[in-house]
Amino acid sequence: MPESGIESMAAARSLCPADALVDGGAGVRFTVELNTRQVGAFAVRFDGAVHGYLNQCAHVPMELDWQEGQFFESSGLYLICATHGAMYEPDSGLCVGGPCRGASLAKLRIEERDGNVFWVPEAPYHPADTADNA
Repeated sequence: MPESGIESMAAARSLCPADALVDGGAGVRFTVELNTRQVGAFAVRFDGAVHGYLNQCAHVPMELDWQEGQFFESSGLYLICATHGAMYEPDSGLCVGGPCRGASLAKLRIEERDGNVFWVPEAPYHPADTADNA
């Protein structure tokens, strides 16, 4: 059964103030839990909206950022994998260039409200700091 808006807000994890993310600029990193394993994730702003993904290239699961929090290539129009050069659309996570063309990053539910950016955990992803993720 889907969560109600109240339950969703209670589960939401604050990531940063909304003004900390600028279009095509540095992202914010955070950690999620997937099948009892901690996995990196990130949120970035593109075209005025905030988007979040697992920090794993769709080609080989290596972190994308070329420096911590740096996910965009120089034009600020695409996310890029520092290892493989795969380029992703920031709003959809679709790979549009490189070895995994047509594959996508794993998208996470991100919300912006009250001047803050939140990650809203949805299965199969759970907060990394919660002991009981069942």
